[in-house]
Amino acid sequence: MAELAEMGKGKIAWAQAHMPVLSRVARELARSGALAGLRVAISVHLEAKTACLALALRQAGAEVAVSGSNPLSTQDDVALALAKEGIRVNARRGESPEEYLEHLRETLSIQPQVVLDDGGDLTALLHGEYKELGRELLGICEETTTGVVRARKLAARGRLCWPVVAVNDARMKHLFDNRYGTGQSAWDAIMRATNLLVAGKEVVVAGYGWCGRGIALRARGLGARVTVCEVDPVRAAEALMDGFSVAPMAQAIRKADLLVTATGCRDVVTFEHLLSAKDGLILANAGHFDVEIDVRGLRGRARGRRVREEVEEFTLPGGKRVYLLAAGRLVNLVAGDGHPVEIMDLSFSLQALSLAWLAQGGAGLPPGVYPVPPEVDERVARLFLESFNVQIDALTPGQRRYLGP
Repeated sequence: MAELAEMGKGKIAWAQAHMPVLSRVARELARSGALAGLRVAISVHLEAKTACLALALRQAGAEVAVSGSNPLSTQDDVALALAKEGIRVNARRGESPEEYLEHLRETLSIQPQVVLDDGGDLTALLHGEYKELGRELLGICEETTTGVVRARKLAARGRLCWPVVAVNDARMKHLFDNRYGTGQSAWDAIMRATNLLVAGKEVVVAGYGWCGRGIALRARGLGARVTVCEVDPVRAAEALMDGFSVAPMAQAIRKADLLVTATGCRDVVTFEHLLSAKDGLILANAGHFDVEIDVRGLRGRARGRRVREEVEEFTLPGGKRVYLLAAGRLVNLVAGDGHPVEIMDLSFSLQALSLAWLAQGGAGLPPGVYPVPPEVDERVARLFLESFNVQIDALTPGQRRYLGP
């Protein structure tokens, strides 16, 4: 255990050395006292960058409890190292569904004043059987598209009980984390899991939101021929004008060597789709939950065996084989280390500043889904540019008058 924790400590130190914006934000929040004494419950993919976030919040004066947001994305060495630093950690890799829920409950047991959620599972518990644990809750910050969608559903039904800050929708989040982070980390994990070449392959990307854009762009950069599947005609038109082929899934899957889903929706690749796939198709999911590919159908209707650590081979009726990566879960975190450190430096700086904003003004906000304040978004952008020693122009008074209020 001690050796494992030491490995995790090294990973955290490496990440901290490459997160200058978060380090600056933590120092500023510590000086301001905006988070001093605040109880913060966090559900995240628990690896080195998120450990840095937890430590930064503690440096700013908060009491922090953290759990994983996916049963397979926690890195045990990092979790052990973080616990040794005095952070309350409720997570391990390979949790059963029951253990996963119990760990979320344990994290909420601190009766948080603010919550940082990734995917909406903590939020769902607070709106259900554990609502009493939110008696002192000022608000929630949501990290990812799936969680924002779930929060907006609650709001539309009149069931949202607290303000939720849609951190995912900040410009410095979706333009960078979703596009460049997912774009690089998904392919890093796929190549690590398979040890196969991407160049020359037929790649299908399901979904052309910001994550799908990044995945498609990086696939093309690696030398693949890319087809995009979409249900939104505007996004499909954008993919076409970006130079990608566009086709329905039933057609695209017939020639695919590698298929990556990034839609946030369920039943994107059905078992019936797989029956028409070419032999040897590799399947990966880059969406938050394991519902985009019909994993249940594969396990129930095909013969499976593990051929590499994160690769399962399934033989379909008729003899064709398909290969599922990372059990159909979020491939970049189950089979890789998640987004690049510099990307999460930006996302977690947004989170820290948004938590401080909630702590200072959340009590006066009615339930609803709120954008990240523009000044927070801009602050992170300016700190990022400063970390690269980059300067930009500013509007003159005359230009401001010309542009209007």
